[in-house]
Amino acid sequence: MVTNRLLSGIPGRERNRILNRCESVNLDFGRTLCEADQPYSHAYFPLTGFISLIAKLDAHRPLEMGLIGSEGMLGVTLLLGVRKAPNRAVVQGAGIAWRITAPQLARELGECPALQRRMNRYLFVLMAQLAQTAACTHFHQIQPRLARWLLMTQDRAQADHFHLTHELLADMLGVRRSGITVAAGALQQKHLIHYTRGEITILDRTGLEAAACECYGAVTDCYSRLLG
Repeated sequence: MVTNRLLSGIPGRERNRILNRCESVNLDFGRTLCEADQPYSHAYFPLTGFISLIAKLDAHRPLEMGLIGSEGMLGVTLLLGVRKAPNRAVVQGAGIAWRITAPQLARELGECPALQRRMNRYLFVLMAQLAQTAACTHFHQIQPRLARWLLMTQDRAQADHFHLTHELLADMLGVRRSGITVAAGALQQKHLIHYTRGEITILDRTGLEAAACECYGAVTDCYSRLLG
């Protein structure tokens, strides 16, 4: 059963042909799937788990620019005929994915207009997510940014409980660990999450949405409008 939402939106005959060229692979936590400015060997369509797109400047902490789960794919810039990855991609939530080689994906794009159209829409959604993240990082405080990131993680983890250390959260948001400690503590005091030793449980999804900045709603609404 296909559980990648991007592929699920393609007519069955074309989808089956694409899946016949894919292989199922494990997404192991911490695995680097590609490096910035290096060519993609494969594109990935996660079924479970999630992948972080990370930007890194020499003198600064890494910063997460986007998350990819079962709603999307890694390697969408192959649509543009660009083989090099724009960001490092690291598995932050273990799971499984369909994987297809870059040349095979290029052939499928040429043979399947439905795939081309759907991936074009996803490319726009991902661009919107990257732009929203950049604005969010500049203008919003740590606590609402953390709430947004936890909601995005929950969506892709497809679970209310997941493992995220202070260090990982700090790297993903591009802030100091002390800032994460204060922000996570505030969310916990409001009984929105339970957080201990890197184990996070979402207790109040509605309350967490209210605590998050508008960036979460903006990105999810964009996906719903264009990809359903």
